[in-house]
Amino acid sequence: MFNPFSHQIPERQTTQDAAFPSSLQVSDEALALKALIHGQQLSAVFQPLLDCRAHSYMGFEGLIRGPENHPLHSPDALFGAARRNQMGLELEYACLQTILIAFAHLRLPGKLFVNASPACLLDPRFKDVENQTFMRHLGLPPSRIVIEVTENQDITDFPEIQSTLAYLRSLGFQIAIDDLGEGFSNLRMWSEIRPEYVKIDRHFITGIGQDDLKFQFVKAMQDLAETCSAHIIAEGIETATDLQTVRDLGIAHGQGFFIARPHASPLKSPNQEVLDMLCSRRVAVFPQAIASSSITTARTLLHYIEPIAHHADNDQVFLRFESDPQLEVLPVVEGDIPVGLINRHTLIDRFSRPFRRELYGKKPCTLFMDPAPLVVDENATVQELGLILSRAARHYLFDGFIVTCQGRYTGVGSGHDLMALITEMQISAARYANPLTQLPGNVPINEHIDRLLKAGVRFAACYADLDNFKPFNDVYGYRRGDDVIQLLGQILVEVADARLDFVGHIGGDDFLILFQSNDWEARCARALKMFDEQVMPFFNAEDLERGGLIGENRRGEVVLHPLPALSIGALIAESCYYESHHEISTAAAEAKKQAKKQRGSSLFIERRRPISQNLPHHDGNPPDLILAS
Repeated sequence: MFNPFSHQIPERQTTQDAAFPSSLQVSDEALALKALIHGQQLSAVFQPLLDCRAHSYMGFEGLIRGPENHPLHSPDALFGAARRNQMGLELEYACLQTILIAFAHLRLPGKLFVNASPACLLDPRFKDVENQTFMRHLGLPPSRIVIEVTENQDITDFPEIQSTLAYLRSLGFQIAIDDLGEGFSNLRMWSEIRPEYVKIDRHFITGIGQDDLKFQFVKAMQDLAETCSAHIIAEGIETATDLQTVRDLGIAHGQGFFIARPHASPLKSPNQEVLDMLCSRRVAVFPQAIASSSITTARTLLHYIEPIAHHADNDQVFLRFESDPQLEVLPVVEGDIPVGLINRHTLIDRFSRPFRRELYGKKPCTLFMDPAPLVVDENATVQELGLILSRAARHYLFDGFIVTCQGRYTGVGSGHDLMALITEMQISAARYANPLTQLPGNVPINEHIDRLLKAGVRFAACYADLDNFKPFNDVYGYRRGDDVIQLLGQILVEVADARLDFVGHIGGDDFLILFQSNDWEARCARALKMFDEQVMPFFNAEDLERGGLIGENRRGEVVLHPLPALSIGALIAESCYYESHHEISTAAAEAKKQAKKQRGSSLFIERRRPISQNLPHHDGNPPDLILAS
C-alpha cells in the first residue's frame, strides 16, 4: 500500500530514498516539486477494498502520482524529494486535496481511505474549519473518510495524538493503522489509538495459503481484532488462493492486485474472477502447523535462582538451603560466569556427619560444589537438551542444568521439567501432526471436517486402511511396516489436489482424505493401483510366489495370510445429513469396514443417507464397490 513516507509502494518500486532523480539537479529538485504542487500536476489513483461478505467494494484507498514520464512520477520519488527539501507537510496537504477532489468527481461508492502522517494530524491546519467546509462542498461527509495513520515517524506524544484523533472521531471520521506486523511499534499504535480498521502487512498475506507461519500470524491478528472490535483488512492479496484463505479465515476485507490494481478510474464493483472466487463453496485447505521441539529452547525451562559467589563459605550455602525448603540446587558464579552447582542433599548429607560443619563450615563453597555442571546456552533446543542429558551421568538428571546467555548466568532448568515438556510436546505433536508421516493428525482433521460442514460443502470422506498389515509387521518387522505406512501417505498426498483436498493421518495405517475434487473416485482408483504396484518391492520372492505371508493367526495357528492391500471406504457427506466430525468419522469408518470385507485393494462407496427423523432414510441408490483390478 502507498505510504507517503515509506520506501514501499504497491508497484514494489525500489528507488532508494537517498537516490536522486538523475534528470534533476539538487538545486532544481525543490523548484520541480513546488511546480508540481502549485501547478496542480499531481494526480490521484484509487485501489479498491473488497468486502468478502457483501461481494462488493466497501471503499477505495486514495494514492498519488506525479506526471507521466516525470522524474517525480512515483510516490517514493515524490516523498523522497519532499523529505530532502523539508516540504513533507506541503506535499501531504496537496495530496489530500487532490485525492478528495478526484474521489468526489468520480462518484466512487463507499469509504475513502486517505493516508496522513502523525505530523500532519498534529498540524493545526489539519483541524481548520476550512477543511471541513471544503469536504462538505465536495459532498464528502466525514463519515465517509477513513484516516490511515502512517508510521513514517515515531510517535513520541501519544496523549496528544489520542486527543487529536478523539476530536476527529467526534466529527465523524474513522481511523485505520497500516502494515500491522511490520514492527512492534505499530502494535503499540493499535493499543494506544484503538483504530476502527487495521491493515495487515502484505508480507503476511501474499502466499498465506502455502505458508503455515504466515497463516498462524494472521489467525492470531484476526483473533486479537475480534476482541477489540476492529475490522481487519488483508493487504497484498495477489492470487485466488490468497483470497480464498483470507475469506475462510473470516477476514471480511481485502486489498491487493488480484482484486484490482490502482487506477485513475477504477471499476465500481469487483470483476467476475473475484466474484467467482467469493461465490465458490469450496473450502480452503489451511496450511498445517507441524509441532516441533526444535523451536522450543532452554529459555522455556529457565527459572531464576539467585546464585552464590564462589568466595562464599559453606555456612552461607547451608543457610540458603535452610531458609528455602524448595531450593534443590544452588548455582555458584564468579562474577556472572557460572563455575559450579551445589546439590542440596549432597551438602546436607556431608554436614550431617560428625564435626563436618565445624571443619568445613567456613571453607569456600567451591569445596562441595560440582565443578563440572551441565551448562547450556538459552538458545539450545529441547532436542539438544534431551540428547545431552541422555548421554550424561545419571546425577545430572536430578541436578538439572545451568542456562547461560553468551556465557553469562541467567538461571537454571531441571531435568524433571525437561522430561515433562518433551512428553507434552510429543502428545501435542501426535494430535496435530503424525510424527511418522508429518501429515495432519486428529485435531486438524476434525477441524477441517467441521469447516466443510459449516460451509455446506458436499465432499467425500474417504477412510483408507491397510488389510493384513499386522502379519506383514510380524514377518518383516516394524521398520519395514513404517516404510509401507509412509509409502501409503505419499501416494494419498500425490493423488489429492493440494488446493482442494485434505489428507490426514489418523494413526497407524489409518488415513482420512477429505475430497472436494469432483473426480475423487478416479483419484481413489489411482491410489489403489499405485499402492498395488509400489508395494511389491517390499515383499521377498518367496512371499510373492506363494501370494501371501506365512504367520500365526489370532488363535496362534500358522496360516497363509494374503499380501497387504489397500481398502478405502468412501462416504458422500452433506451438511444436511451430518452435523459434526463425530458423525462423519463414524460413518466413514463403517464404509471402510465394508471395503475390508473384499479381497484385494478395493473402494467401497456408501451412498445411503443416514437415518433421520426429519429426512428420508434412503435415496434409492445402492452402495457401490470398485475393485482395483
